[in-house]
Parts: sequence; C-alpha cells; structure tokens
Amino acid sequence: MNIGIGYDFHENYVTLAMERNEALSGGRKMAKEFTVIIEQDEEGYFIAEVPELKGCHTQAKSLDTLIKRIKEAIQLCLEVQGEEPPRTHLVGVQKVAV
Repeated sequence: MNIGIGYDFHENYVTLAMERNEALSGGRKMAKEFTVIIEQDEEGYFIAEVPELKGCHTQAKSLDTLIKRIKEAIQLCLEVQGEEPPRTHLVGVQKVAV
C-alpha cells in the first residue's frame, strides 16, 4: 500500500488524503479522506483525533511526527474496523463561551 499525504490547515483541523494503489482500478490511485482534529495541550504536545474512526487518536511533540503517527493510527483503525467508508463527516468546529 502506498500512502501519500496532503494537508490543509484551517483553524484546528486538517484533512488527510490517503492514497492507495488498487490493482482493480487499473493502477489509478484512489483517495480516502479523513478529517483530523488537532489540539495542543498545556505541555506543548499536539493531539490528533479522527472523528470518523472510533478510538483513532495519537499525540506527538511536533506536527511532522503527529502526521506520521496519525497516518499509522488510521491504517491500524481501518484494519481493525474494516475499510468501509466513514458514515459521518465533520460539519464544523465551534467555540462556545460558558
């Protein structure tokens, strides 16, 4: 499996495009996109979560390492949960004052 990544930062989330070479598609790359929520804690660690995949999250000290780790986490979650397309999608991120 070849994995490529592209990301577009917008506020606190990033969209990852995971590409796979499929023998059945005549060598064309098929993309699966996942929305990744990225936060930073008080100690400076970046925390990533994929809302479409239950339990899919990781953390790292740098964004580059975080992206590598979340790709691995997505692959593992897909292996465990199956490769069906996600049934939910991110609508938005909203701050609420209380």
